[in-house]
Amino acid sequence: MLRLSRILLVAVVALFFTLVAAGNITDYGSNFAFVRHVLMMDTTFKSPALMWRAVEAPALHHAAYWLIIGWQVLTAGLCWAGVWRLWRARRSAAAFLRARDTAIAGLTAGFLLYGLGFLVIGGEWFAMWQSSEWNGQDAAHIFLATIGFALVHLCGADHEPDGLNQI
Repeated sequence: MLRLSRILLVAVVALFFTLVAAGNITDYGSNFAFVRHVLMMDTTFKSPALMWRAVEAPALHHAAYWLIIGWQVLTAGLCWAGVWRLWRARRSAAAFLRARDTAIAGLTAGFLLYGLGFLVIGGEWFAMWQSSEWNGQDAAHIFLATIGFALVHLCGADHEPDGLNQI
């Protein structure tokens, strides 16, 4: 049951990133506006000491958004591949341990997107925390908690004897 729980948590993260990426591609404008406003820093306190960081070029806004979408697609793909590898290895502790690498890479990629991308770069570099309109930090924290829990759970010791996972 422990291995099945780990597989399912990775699958939840994989599905999350699949839906987020699909939403960003099919409804490009909604979250593009978020990225654009964060990069322009137009709803921050506009401190002269920080405003030199603002990015005004529309081409760079689109490039940043496509980088985010690409990272989401990569994360989803790694997580789905990890689910597949873990499922195939579920009956053996040793095989399951070896199969975790892809899922760990996917979860780490997702954690980096929201930790580095949204909290560090968006939140601190572009002062997103100052915006009452375009502040994604609360959502990023929820995503980080979910991804982080799945990552910690997946990396834990395997206490199930081989052969008990007959699913």
